[in-house]
Amino acid sequence: MRIGFTSQNFRTITGHAGRTRRFLVYDLAADGSATEVERLDLPMEMCMHAFHGQGPHPLDTLDVLVTKECGPDFVTRMARRGVTVVVSAEDTDPASVLRGIAEGRVDVRAPAVVAPHTHDHDYDLDHGHDHGHCCSDGHGHGHGHGAGRGRGRARAV
Repeated sequence: MRIGFTSQNFRTITGHAGRTRRFLVYDLAADGSATEVERLDLPMEMCMHAFHGQGPHPLDTLDVLVTKECGPDFVTRMARRGVTVVVSAEDTDPASVLRGIAEGRVDVRAPAVVAPHTHDHDYDLDHGHDHGHCCSDGHGHGHGHGAGRGRGRARAV
């Protein structure tokens, strides 16, 4: 199983999954042994928040992506790419989470994903503030629109 971790510092599991550009990637063998196989340091336009291409993405090679936090749209987008998202809000040590997955204490089964809406609700999303969309100056944090109804759900550690 190929497991990635959002890790802006290449040591711990970090948040802001959609804006993350750095990832630790491990192969988890059937016997529970884990080997770090790659460190991804993606350009700004390849953070998932900015990437809207229909083509391949480096994260497509993962089976599971573990992050400290993310929004429901990120979970849905990754599920459509064949990647299960696991949220590890408390445990930020990749080795500990890998042990949990190997021992079956961390659920990595893929959640159900509902097909996307294809009609417009005419929501007025211009509501008086900037969303700091991805990667312009690195300081925008934005926020989600809605409660994620009908979206895939991340598995929590």
